[in-house]
Amino acid sequence: MKPVWVVDDDRSIRWVFEKALGREGIAFRSFGSAQDALAALDTEAPQVLVSDIRMPGTSGLELLQAVKARHPNLPVIIMTAYSDLESAVAAFQGGAFEYLPKPFDVDQAVELIRRALDESLREEAGEEAPATTPEILGQAPSMQEVFRAIGRLSQSNATVLITGESGSGKELVARALHRHSPRSAKPFVAINAAAMPKDLLESELFGHERGAFTGAQQMRRGRFEQAEGGTLFLDEIGDMPFDLQTRLLRVLSDGHFYRVGGHQPLKANVRVIAATHQDLEARVREGLFREDLYHRLNVIRLRLPPLAERREDVPLLARHFLAKSARELGMEAKRLSDDAMGFLAGYEWPGNVRQLENVCHWLTVMAPGQLVELADLPPELRQESARSPETDWSAALAREVERALVRGEAGLMDSMTRTFERILISKALAHTGGRRIEAAQLLGIGRNTITRKIAELGIEGPHAAVAASGSD
Repeated sequence: MKPVWVVDDDRSIRWVFEKALGREGIAFRSFGSAQDALAALDTEAPQVLVSDIRMPGTSGLELLQAVKARHPNLPVIIMTAYSDLESAVAAFQGGAFEYLPKPFDVDQAVELIRRALDESLREEAGEEAPATTPEILGQAPSMQEVFRAIGRLSQSNATVLITGESGSGKELVARALHRHSPRSAKPFVAINAAAMPKDLLESELFGHERGAFTGAQQMRRGRFEQAEGGTLFLDEIGDMPFDLQTRLLRVLSDGHFYRVGGHQPLKANVRVIAATHQDLEARVREGLFREDLYHRLNVIRLRLPPLAERREDVPLLARHFLAKSARELGMEAKRLSDDAMGFLAGYEWPGNVRQLENVCHWLTVMAPGQLVELADLPPELRQESARSPETDWSAALAREVERALVRGEAGLMDSMTRTFERILISKALAHTGGRRIEAAQLLGIGRNTITRKIAELGIEGPHAAVAASGSD
């Protein structure tokens, strides 16, 4: 795989990309000017180009035009400040892959570059995007429910709302819904409502006519038109500006829309799949999201569980991501020791599947040997776990509840509460040498209560006997 080129006259921006891409194991090359990048383009080409839009001398737009003339399928990501929105729109006209506003979130930038890399590699392989999208992995009962839902929706054109935490794989589910639908031969088009300011998002969704605003030198088709006959995935729909929600509702209601600056209604034949990590009901109550749009989107809701709720999938996912990273980097896949795998399976994963994938990529690049030991895991991962020892027993309890539910057990509240109380009282009695009143005080319960619980729970042993005899 060829390197990612970063073009920016700001040394600090180049430094941020160099550190982020190096950490992710993505090959890169930096340029301080568009002229330098154009000179290098005479003898080589990047896999993806990331360029600022305003630079001394040759601008990012001119660089975009020159690159597209030589390499039409090369993904180009344009960086610009919010004050350059008109230029950003012009960049899309020139064929830019995506727009990255400054200041940007580093993780968002890396994720965008990864998407562009995937697109570039698909173009080189001459394959359609859906064919190369990996299937979703998961053996946990909660994921099996997701798979069953995808199967039940396979012949449906119904609008779907996918909910789940950031990084849990909502776009993968949306792609699977498209791939297994009657629209699979048509485009799957995705747009992140949280990644763009309102003015640009409106133009991206609905397109614009020539002369609609300064810099709009020619007509541009929006994502609704690009997805004609296929599926439009609206990610982070909860962050869509309120007035754009009104325009979206109109499209979903009557199937028609207007380009920005246009007067001719256009028919939209697309299936809409929306996703959010936010509580849309709460946003409706707060007046931040239209209630009628919420009900229009919430035809079928599909909840994607966080990785912490399907820990049994961690080994499967980890092996998959290690093999994937090894293929991308041309290396032999690394293996996890039992201790390392056990640590990963017990970790909370606040960043969900995306965080696990990033960790596996880090290990592929940074772990010294083929067998990854516990000490080889990222230091921040081990430090965070050390700061939160309470997660060990709560995670174990969560796994036990999941196993009991899978076994079909009933009455879990009563049985597990009894087990919890038995352990608490037994340990408290052991700690006090069987002194019932002292144990009750430590537990925050009364003397009569602890006596009754000892009898009810059948607590046996020398400490219980001492307590029962009243020898406090």
